[in-house]
Amino acid sequence: MRIARRHLAALALGGATLARPAPAQPAWPNKAVRMIVGFAPGGATDILARLIAARLQAEFGQAVVVENRAGASGIIGTEVAARAAPDGYTLLMGSVTTHAVNVPMYGNRLSYDPVKDFAPISRIAAGYNVLVVHPSLPVGSVGELVALAKARPGALAYGHGGNGTSSHLAGEMFKARAGVDVLTVPFRSTAPATAALLANETQIMFDTSTSALPLARQGQVKLLATCAPERRPGMPEVPAVAETLPGFQMNTWSGLFAPAGTPTAIIARVDVAAHNALRDAETLARFEQLGNEPFYAGPDEFANFIRAEIVQWTNVVRNARITAE
Repeated sequence: MRIARRHLAALALGGATLARPAPAQPAWPNKAVRMIVGFAPGGATDILARLIAARLQAEFGQAVVVENRAGASGIIGTEVAARAAPDGYTLLMGSVTTHAVNVPMYGNRLSYDPVKDFAPISRIAAGYNVLVVHPSLPVGSVGELVALAKARPGALAYGHGGNGTSSHLAGEMFKARAGVDVLTVPFRSTAPATAALLANETQIMFDTSTSALPLARQGQVKLLATCAPERRPGMPEVPAVAETLPGFQMNTWSGLFAPAGTPTAIIARVDVAAHNALRDAETLARFEQLGNEPFYAGPDEFANFIRAEIVQWTNVVRNARITAE
């Protein structure tokens, strides 16, 4: 009888233990969140990241700190994000370069898998590169630039923000389509490439609209054309490169990612906050100033989009015979 009583007491104690509620999980976020950008401060991806980070910070009530890890066409920062703990405290502002173009550019040498290593959260913005030149260059149109480059083979140079970036791909497509001999000058990221253009160390750049349009408004660069397939509604006076070189186009996009394995509840919360940011009048006005358009997609649609982009850019890179140096 004593054994039975002891056994029943043990069962009762065990049952009480099993019935005890699990400890509550800490609310997310309860500390600062970092948003990694694989490019230098001042570039298109960085500017968009800071706009979105400010909106997320206001919604979460915690700091969202942009951390620049520039180099190797965004690979360095993107790899850091891929290897981070999947706890919601590391986000990445990725781009067409980091999650599509780098795949055919680097192949087996790419240190992360843009599909397997990341959880897509929100596609954020789309934009187009623009063709700008140093103000001293005596040209006022794409046709005049092509004529000058043909008259002075090897004398002009274009800078780009790293192998596989939109500024690189656009420049190589321009050389091929126009049949011109222009020196290619690679930089670590868009910001130093832009600085070289401003210093007249290079004369041509296919910069992102985010970086270039403010400089064009200030007269620091001369805007010749947009790389959109046709003239943009926000600047109808600016011709498209395609008007001179049919079929020429270079589009860009940016979006938020987290390391694979990040809880779906956190992914959903960030997605809602990002979507809200893209409905904010002040954010939209800033996008327009920078020549960008809201390009929202949620996690599932964004994931499908990335897979399609990898296929598209693999064809572009191979057809243009562009390789990572």
